[in-house]
Amino acid sequence: MDFKLATAPAWLDNALAHFNEVLVDHAHCEKKAAAAALSLLQAYPQVPGLPLHMALLAQEEASHLVRVLQYMEARGLALGRDGGDPYAQGLQAMLRTGEKERQLDRLLMAGIIEGRSCERLELLAAKLPEAELRDFYAELARSEGGHERLFVRLAETVAGPQVVAKRLDELLVGEAELLRRLPIRNAMH
Repeated sequence: MDFKLATAPAWLDNALAHFNEVLVDHAHCEKKAAAAALSLLQAYPQVPGLPLHMALLAQEEASHLVRVLQYMEARGLALGRDGGDPYAQGLQAMLRTGEKERQLDRLLMAGIIEGRSCERLELLAAKLPEAELRDFYAELARSEGGHERLFVRLAETVAGPQVVAKRLDELLVGEAELLRRLPIRNAMH
């Protein structure tokens, strides 16, 4: 994804200093990604290719959740309640309300979230002190990059490449503005 604003180096420094909290948030992100895939399947079963892709994606995200929970358990961490994600909430606020526009925006938002996750997982994979975690995060980054591309392809199925390119650019401008406003948190986003 061609982000308008890269993740600030301060995010990585903070994430490494508070990795246990980031790991807990990461579990919540994987849980929400699986649920989001099923939600898209429920909402748009008529989109060619979407039902199978979303079922597989939900399964993959759930397997990532299991692995993150295993790392948490090994560290003695509890999942606890999800405090919400201001980043995802800010992106949701950009969704348009018309049926076709909302469909396109939901697919592109999912791609943006996956792309930002890919970027941040790569950053963590390069700097985490434990080799096993570095490998795990590098694997997840590759996976998230594939999800990003999947969502853009699905969006192109419903709206065509030119419409997708234009709207994606608009959303990425909004995403950059959102990142500038949000404080750095002990979280993936």
